[in-house]
Amino acid sequence: MKIETKCLHEGYTPKNGEPRVMPIVQSTTYVYDSTDDVAAVFDDPTKSLIYSRFENPTTDCVEKKIAALEGGVAAMCTSSGQAASLLSILNICEAGDSFIASSSIYGGTINLFGVTLKRMGIECIWVDHDATEEQLNSAFKPNTKAVFGETLANPALTVLDIEMWAKAAHAHGVPLIIDNTFATPILCRPIEWGADIVIHSTSKYMDGHAVQVGGVIVDSGKFDWTSGKFPCMTEPDESYHGIVYTEKYAFAPYIVKARMQLMRDFGCYPAANSSFLLNLGLETLAVRMKQYCENALTVAKYIQDTGNAEFVTYPALEGSKGHELAKKYLPNGTSGVISFSIKGGRDTAVKFMDSLKLASNEVHVADIRTCVLHPASATHRQLTDEQLVAAGIDGGLIRFSVGLENVEDIIADLEGAFAKI
Repeated sequence: MKIETKCLHEGYTPKNGEPRVMPIVQSTTYVYDSTDDVAAVFDDPTKSLIYSRFENPTTDCVEKKIAALEGGVAAMCTSSGQAASLLSILNICEAGDSFIASSSIYGGTINLFGVTLKRMGIECIWVDHDATEEQLNSAFKPNTKAVFGETLANPALTVLDIEMWAKAAHAHGVPLIIDNTFATPILCRPIEWGADIVIHSTSKYMDGHAVQVGGVIVDSGKFDWTSGKFPCMTEPDESYHGIVYTEKYAFAPYIVKARMQLMRDFGCYPAANSSFLLNLGLETLAVRMKQYCENALTVAKYIQDTGNAEFVTYPALEGSKGHELAKKYLPNGTSGVISFSIKGGRDTAVKFMDSLKLASNEVHVADIRTCVLHPASATHRQLTDEQLVAAGIDGGLIRFSVGLENVEDIIADLEGAFAKI
């Protein structure tokens, strides 16, 4: 099936007489005929369901759909994008380990990696998103276990050279983890460019309607975990009957381990109703992404032509930062998000944003409705001045998330706000 068809039909196929629409299984638990049957499921949780703290039939359908869209072999949904980022690292890193991350990723992830994981004894080694292959290779340490980056960074909209970062990661025997939230599998499928693990905040474009907070981790099934660098995959797991993940679950040892260890212990699994709402968003994802991109390119050109911005970053826009990489990795568009730095700095940015009428000033992005945010005051407020610069953020930077309204109405709103400054 083509990806537009997968959005509608993957994950759930009704049998004779069953509901056409994926049902909500609103239950925490599942019944078995005997104690031995329950014991067998605890011996091998892939055989059936145990408890909805880490698996649910409704969510299972959504996981299968997202895995199919990304070209992976398995997926695990989480209660938020932050949870997906956290578990993607904790699944292979422990105290004393390090991993490499692009410095221009989402501010919340910067705090998670640079502060919280540091307190847990895991070091994040920051590297510029546009580092050369030589610079990237020089950042690795003997204890480095993974490399992390975003296809399209939030909010700097830098485009990662996925193929080059994958090459460096694999040269050092570690996986590349890519946050593909802004691109979605409609615009880019990182696994096709060498990524091993793909994560998303499903709260954004995948949902699209701002009705559920969630995340997902997708396992490509392609990384070889048996090099000796990952004993957590190749040695018996004492917390689960001595299972060796690469032997018992060779098809997807990474995602099975994440579910059996981390989801079991942390319990950050989405509710069935949240997964149902997410699936509704996924069904229209391909249609929506096309319109987001079309609207955003029109708006980006308009902002650029007004002369009110120091710069406009929208990689699909000719002359914009990241345009050449976007032609390679995102030929069909670069989402609906535009970043621009307004002339006059922070005070002018705040006045401009407060003058908008149609666009909502909110801590959200990638919605069907146009929304706007001042990163230095909100999502990146806890970052130091040095971290803000590394993330490509200044006081005048505005993240403008173009929605699905008529583009002429969006531009009229911008015109009114520009007139106020």
